[in-house]
Amino acid sequence: MIPTLQPASASMRRTLPGGTPMRMVLGLLLVGWILLPLVPVLLWSVAGSWFAPAVLPSSYSLQGFSALATADAARAAASSLCLGAGVAVTATPLGYLGAIAARELPALPGRVVELVLLAPLAIPPFALVMGVNVALLRLSTPPFAGVVLVLAVTALPYTAFMFRSALATYDHRFEEVARSLGATTSQTARHVRLPLLAGATARAFFLAFLVGWGDYITTLLIGGGQLLTLPMLLGSAASATGNEQLTAALSLAIIVPPLVLLAALTLPASRNRRK
Repeated sequence: MIPTLQPASASMRRTLPGGTPMRMVLGLLLVGWILLPLVPVLLWSVAGSWFAPAVLPSSYSLQGFSALATADAARAAASSLCLGAGVAVTATPLGYLGAIAARELPALPGRVVELVLLAPLAIPPFALVMGVNVALLRLSTPPFAGVVLVLAVTALPYTAFMFRSALATYDHRFEEVARSLGATTSQTARHVRLPLLAGATARAFFLAFLVGWGDYITTLLIGGGQLLTLPMLLGSAASATGNEQLTAALSLAIIVPPLVLLAALTLPASRNRRK
């Protein structure tokens, strides 16, 4: 009898020689890869003075964070929040409709829809902004609405991709069962489709929010300097010399809220999966 090789068990495949689970090691490496670049930013945000070749600051200060407690910083944070929410609210349903169209249409029209949805990724943002800015000025579009419309186009590929991926594994038999039990079209969409696509909706909303929250070029050009956001404050602080502490503090003010939102979206989902 010819001996056959038995596949390694799941526990053997997922552990390193020392017995440490490989998934845990890879997760720690990934977290370190993401968080390591933030260490200099954290140090600069509290550095009173820091000169080469010193590894750590020679003195510490919270002056950079105290500079954020101003009316301009609060107004910029509110504008960034409203801009991110406006882009997310606009681009998320549009991405869903585009993904539905790409899925339900025949082969060739569906490919054309996918091409249109992904086209903003191939267009440089500066060229897109300069081309649209003239039309928005002639239409007398308010600065905030113009920025939201342009950024919604920029965010559309991300939201459409999220829904396209979710619909690729979506089982329509759940809807057929609901309809066979007497549910109307609106009831089926509200009680069956929306819960099943809740994860994709949250991810699409988050990506669209990031586009509006961290934008600089579109807000500057389309807004015409009338919209003050956190990225614009950061650009102004970074363009001057001697503002390293304020620049680092503004960078953290831009980075931390999306991380909090991401944790709020992902932690409940991971907890439900464990249950």
